[in-house]
Amino acid sequence: MSTSKTLRLGMIGTGGIAVTQMRTLATRKDVELVAIADINAATLQARGDAFGVSARYTDWRKMLKQEKLDAVSVCTPNRTHAETAIAALKAGVDVLCEKPMAHTAAAAKRMVATAKETGQKLVIGFQYRFNPRTQFLRKAVNNGEMGRIRFGRVQALRRRGIPNWGVFGQKELQGGGPLIDIGVHVLEMTHYTMGSPKPVSASADMFTYVGNKPSNQVESVWKGWDWKTYSVEDLAVGRIRFEDGAVLHIESSFAAHIEKDTFNFQLMGEAGGCTWEPARIHRDEGGYMVDKEPGWLNPKQGWQDMFDAKMHAFVDHVLHGKATIAPAEDGLAVQQMLDALYRSAEAGGRDVAIR
Repeated sequence: MSTSKTLRLGMIGTGGIAVTQMRTLATRKDVELVAIADINAATLQARGDAFGVSARYTDWRKMLKQEKLDAVSVCTPNRTHAETAIAALKAGVDVLCEKPMAHTAAAAKRMVATAKETGQKLVIGFQYRFNPRTQFLRKAVNNGEMGRIRFGRVQALRRRGIPNWGVFGQKELQGGGPLIDIGVHVLEMTHYTMGSPKPVSASADMFTYVGNKPSNQVESVWKGWDWKTYSVEDLAVGRIRFEDGAVLHIESSFAAHIEKDTFNFQLMGEAGGCTWEPARIHRDEGGYMVDKEPGWLNPKQGWQDMFDAKMHAFVDHVLHGKATIAPAEDGLAVQQMLDALYRSAEAGGRDVAIR
């Protein structure tokens, strides 16, 4: 825990996600945004000017060496998460790492090991578990309303939403496509809602049929993606089995011929089931099949609101010792599931062990 009354924080990577974070941090009187780092000098200048940060670095290593920081937020491409976070932890700095935790499970394991060795805090940026719908369903599971969870369906599907910014289409830098980019959101909050059971095996199939073609040939929400470097899946479908016998089916896409985008999960247990959107519980009560939903949930369910909750929780965890609901171990479990799904697809869809 920081002994100062103000958390001295640095940003590593200043893209769109970092901006969302900095908006929240700027509202905290107990946080000082000390320094920012980005390899893009123009972006670095723009962010520094916008948020009044004078200490700007094109090399994050120099920032860690020269600035006295309590914590950093890592908002770089997936492949660099592990290297950056590990260096910060070894420098005696607590870390918030954006999702996914890393580009491989092996890298995520190194991050967890370093946090344990150094005694520093490592938190993963899983904002969807702060959503009031997720919290409502997690409490219902904890209270036994679902009984033993047997099956779940995870869906993060875009009809046509291939990102035309960043490196989302480059597997070498991202580790994958929609599964690791947007599927991770629904997977992590589903796993959290279930009570974080241990995953043991997975199988998956993945397909590419739009993203590797010129973007001007098809309609899309975002035109102009770099189809020549596109090396990730358009659609991923998979199955995860857990130690307690529960099974999850997952579907995720940047491009799929469906009616509309879907971002949801469903759980089926021995005593009840639920859906995330709408937040609804299905049970047998008093001899009747009953559907229950809250009469009111916190209306702050927007993107920025979840980021607000995530950032406030991180500051309170590091500065004030409050518990986190997004520990590194959870990030590792999710990364292991993602890793196994990709390995299975590369192996022709056969079932592989999660490790």
